[in-house]
Amino acid sequence: MQIILIQDVNNLGGANEVVSVKNGYARNFLIPQKMAVEASPGNLKQLEERLKQIRKKEEKMMAEINQVINVLKSAPLKIGAKTGTSGRIFGAVTNVQVSRAIREQRGYEVDRRKIHIEDEIRELGTYKAKVDFGNGHEAEVELEVVAE
Repeated sequence: MQIILIQDVNNLGGANEVVSVKNGYARNFLIPQKMAVEASPGNLKQLEERLKQIRKKEEKMMAEINQVINVLKSAPLKIGAKTGTSGRIFGAVTNVQVSRAIREQRGYEVDRRKIHIEDEIRELGTYKAKVDFGNGHEAEVELEVVAE
């Protein structure tokens, strides 16, 4: 029997997939549990429309991500840090400070957990950090650490 999965089902498939299962499994478990619907012509048409809307949302989101990546790569972020006489920073620059600098200087909110600083930043200078947007989209951001 052909069914359309409404939600992910272990060892069967993901949401919005058309799969073949035995009649009893579909009628006695999947359909009553609201995990699937029968693959009728009307339901298949609804599935196509739902997939079209999902693709449209993903394209819009990818365009926004590319715009944010271009803005982040445009110029280095300036991060102020308190330093001693030798030019060493008291503490270190963290991804929280990088996230705050992106919000204040570029106007975009980026979660601190998506920012990965390659080296520990303990001195003044220029450094690089990566911002992971998911789905293989990353932006490398230049950081310029200056004394406050």
